[in-house]
Amino acid sequence: MHRVTALDREGDGLTLSLSDGRRVSARAVILATGANYRRLGIASIEALNGAGVFYGSPASEAPSLKGSDVYIAGGGNSAGQAALHAGRYARRVTLLVRAPSLTAGMSDYLIRAIGATPNVDVRTGTTVVGGGGDGHLQQLVLHEHATGEDETVSADALFILIGARPQTEWLPADIARDAHGFLLTGDDLAPEWPLERRPFPLETSIPGVLAAGDVRHASVKRVAAAVGEGSIAIQLVHQLLADEQEVSPAAAGRSDPDRAQAARPA
Repeated sequence: MHRVTALDREGDGLTLSLSDGRRVSARAVILATGANYRRLGIASIEALNGAGVFYGSPASEAPSLKGSDVYIAGGGNSAGQAALHAGRYARRVTLLVRAPSLTAGMSDYLIRAIGATPNVDVRTGTTVVGGGGDGHLQQLVLHEHATGEDETVSADALFILIGARPQTEWLPADIARDAHGFLLTGDDLAPEWPLERRPFPLETSIPGVLAAGDVRHASVKRVAAAVGEGSIAIQLVHQLLADEQEVSPAAAGRSDPDRAQAARPA
């Protein structure tokens, strides 16, 4: 197994450079490089990852939060959106923000929406310093920066959104990304999309290059969702290659044996 170090378009094809110096040609590429998440680094919390503790938004877990006390750590837009979404299901949602106010990292419209949601509370100047549970999260220890005091609270779920860095630094500079480096795909590409046809739903601004999972802008950031996107991306590659074969002027002018040869996988 070798690390991919670069992706380039050469003519109608794509070329991947490998860490051992080799170059591999491809007609389509699926990027599933994921993201590095900033972690709390608290052993008792990390031990419950997936058992009440989650890195990322509550999109897939939200329906199971009915009647629960949910905490969300983070002060950016993604944390605010997560709090509002969880608030549709949970009994109580508490947003834990390290900064002294929300204004430093969150858009005004989200701040107003959170203020208008009765079951969403905000605790600024507060961080998670401990917690645990018997096989599932049951409590958190919160540190109040202003007073220096710790408080233990009951908790059914903790969603941590304190920053993530997508693995996209090796990609071409002109591939479309959002403000945080996640890859834009599908309808999010306009006006960066270069072709007359519409991009496929998971296709990046480089035609023939698709993105699936955590590396993609607005993805759910869950293993199951990433696996599902990977399956969809494979189906889209088949469709993309079939469409290219159908409209290729070169293929249209070949004899039947030549077409059969061209249809073989690269």
